[in-house]
Amino acid sequence: MRLPGADGTLRPYTLREPRTWPRPSAPIASRVAFAAAHVVADPLGDNRPGAPAVVDWEHTLAFRRHLWSYGLGVAEAMDTAQRGMGLDWPATRELIRRSAAEARDAGGRIAAGAGTDHVGQVDVEGVIAAYEEQLEVVEDAGAQVILMASRQLAAVATGPDDYRKVYDRLLAQASAPVILHWLGPMFDPALAGYWGAADVSVAADHVVALIADHAAAVDGIKVSLLDAAFEETLRSRLPVGVRLYTGDDYNYPALIRGSSDALLGIFAAIAPAASAALQALDRGDLAAYDEAFGPTVPLARHVFGEPTYYYKTGIAFLAWLAGLQPGFVMVGGLQSARSLPHLARTFELADAAGLLPDPALAARRMTSLLATYGVA
Repeated sequence: MRLPGADGTLRPYTLREPRTWPRPSAPIASRVAFAAAHVVADPLGDNRPGAPAVVDWEHTLAFRRHLWSYGLGVAEAMDTAQRGMGLDWPATRELIRRSAAEARDAGGRIAAGAGTDHVGQVDVEGVIAAYEEQLEVVEDAGAQVILMASRQLAAVATGPDDYRKVYDRLLAQASAPVILHWLGPMFDPALAGYWGAADVSVAADHVVALIADHAAAVDGIKVSLLDAAFEETLRSRLPVGVRLYTGDDYNYPALIRGSSDALLGIFAAIAPAASAALQALDRGDLAAYDEAFGPTVPLARHVFGEPTYYYKTGIAFLAWLAGLQPGFVMVGGLQSARSLPHLARTFELADAAGLLPDPALAARRMTSLLATYGVA
């Protein structure tokens, strides 16, 4: 093949031989690991910017079965599924219900995001009511609740007391331990200053105090700040039994090795390698752990490169290359959010990590994309 580089020139590229990854013969035990799954758009749907999402349910659910087959849990209806970036609440509600039913049939673990993205500008009481509506949907579906960070709360809160009021109310009524969600502004600029402080160290004080007061109601907290040292410090401050789910798509091998659990968007794209690494960790084989995870890090850092919130395009692109969905199309037209050279580099890095199970198929699809862009 010839692939375009960042400088606009074409150069020859030869794909490697495919790699076979082992599926686990028993549940992964050393860590709890969720892959935040994307949605597959219906290519015949009116999936333009601002339009209601039209989902390809067959391939969306098949992708979740793919993740469960590698021993990973599914984190459903998260930012990877384009919450707030194309996936509207009616489609989200249906996604949660369908995926939770599929999880029961497959025996897979599932947690799902409850947020406030179905309402406009509201006051603090309105934020609580919005959370309660979505929380009920998740619990009724039978999924574990992830209390997603709220743009509406970030917009209306005047300080940490408002955050405390919201979360005190929600944690008091949750029927089972929930996962809290701290998403940094690199993933969503509207969430800057979450927990009531621009300084993340001060924000950490607020969230640690909240968790300490509700430890029985909190399974863990997902942290996506792309700051490994901060995450390690926060992990050491959590009450015994409360998990730190790393959402650091840059530094996950070291953080998981150091005892963080995982809730990661990149795991959707690297599920076979992530599973192999966690199986090796179960065996205490750290060399095999590093060998499986190591080549995925350049891919993850590229997919999550700035602007980070467009990483979702890379996740869908990699699923298409791997043959896990029939087309490269996204709700809201988000397939246009990354340039052709960026996607070509994603292709190369996925190949280097052994994540293209059928190189001939991946080459045909990449070639068709190049032709669509006018590159012979």
